[in-house]
Amino acid sequence: MTPERIAPDNFDKDNNEDLWSIFKVMGEFVEGYDKMMKIGPCVTIFGSARLKPDHPYYEKTVDLASKITELGFGVITGGGPGIMEAGNKGAREAGGKSVGLCIDLPFEEKANPYVDPKYLISFKYFFARKVMFVKYAQSFVVFPGGFGTLDELFEALTLIQTQKISRFPVILVGTEFWGGMIDWLKDQLVRNGTISPDDLDLFTLTDDVDQVVDIIEKFYSTKHIEPNF
Repeated sequence: MTPERIAPDNFDKDNNEDLWSIFKVMGEFVEGYDKMMKIGPCVTIFGSARLKPDHPYYEKTVDLASKITELGFGVITGGGPGIMEAGNKGAREAGGKSVGLCIDLPFEEKANPYVDPKYLISFKYFFARKVMFVKYAQSFVVFPGGFGTLDELFEALTLIQTQKISRFPVILVGTEFWGGMIDWLKDQLVRNGTISPDDLDLFTLTDDVDQVVDIIEKFYSTKHIEPNF
């Protein structure tokens, strides 16, 4: 098959549009860096957008976010519904900084009502948004969620494992939800040598909100707070 049969007639035009899109990407990074560096230290909370306000994990997230603000941290979420909304709600009602890093999706609202408008940043590109989550978060707290939550969790663990970013607390909340995955990590990844047993120490599993707060507080009692890279 010749290149002429593979490439569309407007290939050069599409290529030029791709090059110009670099400036859109740069714009998202510039806006994100500018706003995030002014907000100060935060804890990122991840979790499902599908859990409703009457769900126990929603209520637990509100409680945790409130206690995180008492430590002096702001709360970062993806700005959407579910666990994200709960995190912003807890921070906002406790008088803390409530940050929303929203992504343009066809099936979600722009931002939940508990994101402080001055701390709202919208993204088109997932990868730019993910950089902001990692760079300015002093901890990741991960509640039950779907593909997006898993994506954020394993990217953070990979970056810490490969020492591309400074180590920070990664805490999974929900032993019943996460237990099967952790058993699989042990039974398959560790047993087959694709990760080391020590890699399982990169995160903590708990159901106790107060333990989450204690882990974060103890970690930063001896560590200087700064961006992770």
